[in-house]
Amino acid sequence: MSGTTNIRWWPGVAIAITGVFVFAALRVIEIWPYEQARSLALLTTVSATAFLLLLWWLTFSRAPMRLRIAALGMCALFPVFFRHRGMTGDFVPLFEFRFAKSATSVVGGGKSAMTSGRADFPQAFGPNRDARLDGPALDPDWKNNPPQVIWRETLGAAWSGFAIVGDRALTLEQQGEAEAVTCRDISTGKLQWRTVNPGHYATAIAGEGPRTTPTVQGNRVFTLGANGTLRCLELETGKPVWTRELTKDAAIAMPSAADAAAQAKPAIDDSHAAEKSGTVPTWGFASSPLLHEGKVIVSAGGKDGKSLLAYDAATGAPVWKAGSRPINYSSPFFHTLAGRPQIVMFNTEAITAHEPATGEVLWEHQWGKGLPHVARPVPVGANRILFSSGYGVGSALLEIAPGADGKLAASEVWKQIKFQAKFSNPAERGGFVYGVSDGIFACLDLADGNVRWKDGRYGHGQGLLVGEYYLQMTERPGDIVLLRPTPDGANELGRLHVFEDKTWNPIALSGDLLLVRNDREAACIRLPLAKRSP
Repeated sequence: MSGTTNIRWWPGVAIAITGVFVFAALRVIEIWPYEQARSLALLTTVSATAFLLLLWWLTFSRAPMRLRIAALGMCALFPVFFRHRGMTGDFVPLFEFRFAKSATSVVGGGKSAMTSGRADFPQAFGPNRDARLDGPALDPDWKNNPPQVIWRETLGAAWSGFAIVGDRALTLEQQGEAEAVTCRDISTGKLQWRTVNPGHYATAIAGEGPRTTPTVQGNRVFTLGANGTLRCLELETGKPVWTRELTKDAAIAMPSAADAAAQAKPAIDDSHAAEKSGTVPTWGFASSPLLHEGKVIVSAGGKDGKSLLAYDAATGAPVWKAGSRPINYSSPFFHTLAGRPQIVMFNTEAITAHEPATGEVLWEHQWGKGLPHVARPVPVGANRILFSSGYGVGSALLEIAPGADGKLAASEVWKQIKFQAKFSNPAERGGFVYGVSDGIFACLDLADGNVRWKDGRYGHGQGLLVGEYYLQMTERPGDIVLLRPTPDGANELGRLHVFEDKTWNPIALSGDLLLVRNDREAACIRLPLAKRSP
């Protein structure tokens, strides 16, 4: 007799049924201040259920000893065959098979249908840095006229996006112990040049490699590495023009060996995310450079007037430094509010606006809980601007106006908690903001702050509004989704599967060519365009 007939099954069955019931209940109830709390509760439920089942099997099941030892052996073999692959945007651990084959370079069929007139996409989130384009006119019939993958290439790790100028597509990659700026032909994916610089930044939660997107102006490329190296390169050759170290210019401390080791541990909390002024950000420098009137402007987070830095774009010479707010992960944004041109910066615990020529602080507004702020601000009309954060913070529409002393002041038009752009970047159209709110696609009414609808669990991927259509990248797997959002619904029209892995990177569109990437590979997709009227 095998002995299996004497197994005490009822405790294991009770544990499994309870775990399934709690998991299902957590999925449907709506008490959570933000999706990460739900995800952590689900993860805790799964982990506790697995632990109790193992405990039952080893101590209370009366199973034969050989079967108990076999269960322990299977648990011990898990790290042999699987490895930690970071976490989702909701802090759920990801694992992958250790011996899975890496992605390979592929040249697909098809070329760009546009032989001329493709608009540049020279920086993160487009020409105006607002995650929206007026064109081209997309064909929404992906069933009969599907998008095509033109090429696919392996890349070094990074959460960077692409900048596109002419036929050049530029991004950042981690290559061994060096950060690289790479330039590829947009039509073929063929590498044109590569420039490397020593530097390696990695965390268990957010992965490794650079976090920013290049900015191109004229014949110059400006990049910021995860450790704070600001570089200017020649567009045609990648030859270095000048380099600055933000950690030196802003007197920022690099993490110690102990800090680096702590960051390498897979944490499931945000207690370390509140940045301190004068330190390298927990997840690396992630603020893409802003070019404005001959100056390159970057967020550094230094103390004593060294929070935001401006350099001469031609020479790299410092022009001004201003503000004393700790750094966060959003990028500087230029806009004219209340008749005053200004650089708006989403810092830790405060929003700060600077005068572009001198860096003078024009106004500040307290914000958030000291947790990460990533989404760029969304300008609304001549004197209003929207800010949104995850982690239970929500959104607020600010109105900028001259105060009694003649200086600018910000006041809240409304504030709510239901729309939370954690690290996606929403876009505005027709008085409504569309984008991912804590992993779910949503529509925010700017008139009153109400969320009209939430529809589509796309995770924490990035999107781009193109005319009346919205291109949304899902977090995992990496699908590109075509929507036609209106105040009445999301209206998903089509979907193309691109990547198997987690995808957080911004997307870029030049004409009919869409460039998407994650921390392993990149792909160029030809999107179908609407036929022009004769």
